[in-house]
Amino acid sequence: MSDLHALPSKPEREYCSTSEAAQMLGVSLGTVQQMVENGLLEAWKTAGGHRRIRIGSVEDYLRRRSSGVAAPHPVGVLRILVAEDDRILQRLYAHTFETWNLPIEVRLVESGFDGLLEIGRQQPDLLISDLVMPGLDGFAMISKLRSDPKLEDMDIIVVTGLSPEDIAERGGLPDDVTTYGKPVPFKELKGYIQARLAQFQRRGRAAS
Repeated sequence: MSDLHALPSKPEREYCSTSEAAQMLGVSLGTVQQMVENGLLEAWKTAGGHRRIRIGSVEDYLRRRSSGVAAPHPVGVLRILVAEDDRILQRLYAHTFETWNLPIEVRLVESGFDGLLEIGRQQPDLLISDLVMPGLDGFAMISKLRSDPKLEDMDIIVVTGLSPEDIAERGGLPDDVTTYGKPVPFKELKGYIQARLAQFQRRGRAAS
């Protein structure tokens, strides 16, 4: 899956709207606004107060992200990685997160192996993972992640159709992994994410 989405208009334009930039980057409108405020994207405002973002700065950010060069972590933005092989649930995650309009950056992968590659390239603040996935499953991915001291600050949430008994039979999960059953509990996820964003804000005030 490519990070770069085609703009819904002429490619020779130099600037795009905030919503178009959000579509290109795969993030929420709130995240784009935060990235502009932190200087990660170049933008200006029209006489009518509408923000316009330079397409070149969006493409530069995408190139850094896809080349394996870690992009600077936008201040106050929560990076989320979702590991889920069901395409319908992937779209549901992406659409629901977008409607919240929170300062979050969301990436999607389809397997534990892809999850490890993505985390190695750019560590998220929060991993939301299924357990039953093709190839390397969620159990193996989480076990490997929790064995790496450099990743101990990364929060992990599991959303699975397996019962607690099924999970125990397969070896269980680390004690610090929060587990929810399916269907995806978006109300609980939103509360969790809002709490993490509040932590970010408190840390930012303490550092200033």
